[in-house]
Amino acid sequence: MVEELHGRVAIVTGAGGTVGRAIARRMAEAGAEVMLADAEGDALDESCAAVRDVTDSFARFNLARPDKLGAANLIAATIDAFGRIDILVNEPRATRPGAFEELKREDFAAALDTNVTSTFMLSQAVAKRMIHQGASEEDFDGAIINVSSIAAQRTVPELIAYSVSCAALDQLTRSMAADLARHGIRVNGVALGAVMSARLRETLRERADLRAEMIKVTPLGRIGEADEAAEAALFLASHRASFITGQVISVDGGRTVLDPLASPIR
Repeated sequence: MVEELHGRVAIVTGAGGTVGRAIARRMAEAGAEVMLADAEGDALDESCAAVRDVTDSFARFNLARPDKLGAANLIAATIDAFGRIDILVNEPRATRPGAFEELKREDFAAALDTNVTSTFMLSQAVAKRMIHQGASEEDFDGAIINVSSIAAQRTVPELIAYSVSCAALDQLTRSMAADLARHGIRVNGVALGAVMSARLRETLRERADLRAEMIKVTPLGRIGEADEAAEAALFLASHRASFITGQVISVDGGRTVLDPLASPIR
C-alpha cells in the first residue's frame, strides 16, 4: 500500500456520513492521521470502527455546532492529538427540499448556514493555523477540499435551497483558492452526482423508479460508490495534485456533460 499521506494530518467533517466515512478511511489507508468530526455520535462511532480496521492513528470529535467556538475546539483537539493540520475536508452537505413558493425562510437560511457559512468559518480558522504552520516549513502543502454537488450546476426546483448553497460553496472554493495560494494552501472541491449515500439509498427505497432514471441519464450507466468520491478527495489532498487549485471536480459518471434535451437542436 502506497502511503501518499504519510506524516500528514487530516480533519474530515461530516465523517459520520457515508461519503465522509469513506474519505476518512481512504485517507487513513494512505497513511494520514485522521480527526473524524460529526454531530451524530452513533454515526461517528461506526465511522471510527471503520477507520480502526486500518489504523490506530485517529481521533474523534463531536462537532455539535459548526460555529466559531466549535471550530476552535475542533482545531485545538486536533493539535492536541497530532500536533499539526495539513488537510481539511468539509463534508457538511445539508439537503433542504421544497419548491420555491413553499420554501420557508428558515430552511433556506439553514441550508446556507450548514453548507456555506460553517465551511467558511472552519476553513478560515484552519487556514490561519496552516499559515502559521507553513511559516516555519519549507514547501508547505496544505489542502482544503469542499464536498459539493452537481446540483450547483443543475436546476432542480425542488432543491432550490440546496442547489443555491452548493453554487455558493463552489464559488467560495474558487475564492479561497485564489487568496490562499500565496501561503501554499490549495483549495479544491468535489461535486457529487449519483453517488450512493445513506440519503440516496433511503430515497431509492421510497422511489423505486428513481434508480432506473438516474442510470439512464448517467453515461457510465450506474450509480457511483462512496469510495469513488473518496478517491477524488485523496487525489486532491495528495502531492499528485500539487499544481491544482480552485477546481471543482465532478464525480458523477458523466451526468454534467449531457444536455438534458436529447434532440439534436442547434
